[in-house]
Amino acid sequence: MLTVKLVQQGVWHMSRESMPLAAGYLAASVESDANLREECDVSIENFPGNLTPIEMAIQLLRGGVPDVVGFSVLGWNVRQFSALAESIKQANPKCVIIFGGNHVAHQATRVFNNCDAVDVVVNGEGEFTFRDLLHALLEERNYSEIDDISFRDADGQLVTTPARDRITDLDEIPSPILNGSVPLLDDNGRFRYDVALLETNRGCPYHCAFCFWGGAVGQKVRAFSRERLRLELETLARAGAETIVLCDANFGMLPQDMEFVEDLIAVKRRYGYPVALETSWAKNKNAMFYRIVRLMRDADLQSSFTLALQTLDVDTLSNMNRRNMKINQWRELAEWLAAEGLDAYAELIWGAPGESPDSFLAGYDELAKHVSRIAAYPLLLLPNTDYTERRELYGFVTVRGDRDDFEYVLANKDVSLSENLRMQRFLFWARLLAENVVLRNIFPVLRASGSMTQSEAILSLADYVDEQTRPGARLLTQAAERSTADPDSLAPALEYCFTEPEFESLVVDWWHDRLSHAVPVEWREAVGEVLRFDLDTRPLPDAEKRGFPDAEPITDGALRYWAVDREYSHDVPELVHTAKASGELPVPPERVHTPVRLLFREGFAELARSTNHEETAHYVARVESKRREYSARGV
Repeated sequence: MLTVKLVQQGVWHMSRESMPLAAGYLAASVESDANLREECDVSIENFPGNLTPIEMAIQLLRGGVPDVVGFSVLGWNVRQFSALAESIKQANPKCVIIFGGNHVAHQATRVFNNCDAVDVVVNGEGEFTFRDLLHALLEERNYSEIDDISFRDADGQLVTTPARDRITDLDEIPSPILNGSVPLLDDNGRFRYDVALLETNRGCPYHCAFCFWGGAVGQKVRAFSRERLRLELETLARAGAETIVLCDANFGMLPQDMEFVEDLIAVKRRYGYPVALETSWAKNKNAMFYRIVRLMRDADLQSSFTLALQTLDVDTLSNMNRRNMKINQWRELAEWLAAEGLDAYAELIWGAPGESPDSFLAGYDELAKHVSRIAAYPLLLLPNTDYTERRELYGFVTVRGDRDDFEYVLANKDVSLSENLRMQRFLFWARLLAENVVLRNIFPVLRASGSMTQSEAILSLADYVDEQTRPGARLLTQAAERSTADPDSLAPALEYCFTEPEFESLVVDWWHDRLSHAVPVEWREAVGEVLRFDLDTRPLPDAEKRGFPDAEPITDGALRYWAVDREYSHDVPELVHTAKASGELPVPPERVHTPVRLLFREGFAELARSTNHEETAHYVARVESKRREYSARGV
């Protein structure tokens, strides 16, 4: 009998397991084959991201050396998995090592040169290809009969077989959620992952120059059946999964997406779970998207709606192959989402050809007028993308990471190294403060009061922190300095901002020493209260450490919260709403005693280092007015 291990690992800084959906598909495909089920002993090794190759090797080999190991490879784990593959080969030279995933597909020459232990690279969808490989091993047949793989023949020559057609009927892929290939509960009977991963479709109709979406770019979208997805949702709900994250490229543009949301809401009403849906929303928002969003709002199904713009510069957009996207409609969409009271964020990419520091910051601040939560990422050159294949045309200068295998852009034909380093510092602070919701409401209020733009406010705090000597300030400064070379530098900085009382004092000192002087006198008290409100409503890992010893635990439906009462000298929620809606504020601001109750969702302690801002946003305090209650008491 063949012993088969399927290996998956989450991102670096996460100590919790990520749901091993990719490995689960492979395991489910093997187990659905009667012959393989009799001849193969298949199991999944799902490693958290913070394990080293040594720790993974010990855990993998402790129970005996497998005959076949299939790795689900991404840019952040290819080096670790290569080291692990070499260890396995030493323990069992006959073990067959198979690499599959976006980062290694169609990259066999480089993979084999970098890691001699790899035997086979899968170039497309892996479910049926992996199954065919196991049949070939059991029957001692040559790999050349299997489509969509690369391997070395007996003479050491690279062989790449013809591409396999994409799977048309996705329901032919057995569900690892329904057949138990992916365990859903931990030893205490609780849902064991941070989020539940699910696919409703595969494929992407666009050809963005920076993206390789599973090799399915420029292709017709193929969908799983409604019946299957409904069963998967019910299974995840019964397991207590709070958040569903879809691995789709463009959710919200097809009638089947509406059906999925209708079923999700029905499942939530029956079981209490899930309470949130996160996904990559369709780039072009059609009438279907608007109907879906209203349906989710009415059902209190949380989500963060994405404006995936990547740039506001026309020339850069053309280089990205994104002219077919209707970005001119983003302002209307942002205003509509705000009017509906829905959370939204935008995406930008720095470092794309055609963009300058000035054009990027101008676009950032124009976007911030409508959406303050902006995910601003540095461009990475990924395998099989247009940017990578035409790197000479764009003049890219890159360097590969020391722990990962991504190509980090140092310069291009339009941006020098010094300009890039200056912008990398801005990206770190923009991601820390705005993307990851450390601060939220101060930005639109500063802009509406005529004080400064969002980028100016971010850089003001960054400059102030750089001048300080206290330990936390040095931690943030050093993390920003490392951010170009260390993609994980954001994690400890986030943990500090969410957990350490010193961060609050650092921000308050910035307000008194620097920021307040930039705010018109008539606005200072109100803006100061908005900043205090931002600090109060940050996601809460530990109530007592934050200074909320009287926090009251309460339950609301399927979720548990900490309730904290606070008072402000101005109606901060109304000020923020007005600033976001109109971009203007009344002068002078009215002083109104405003008592509120803040409801913090429990469970954020495990996410304080997470850079998953979509998930973090669900832990920002929910605000309930207590003005009527206080009025009744004569306060």
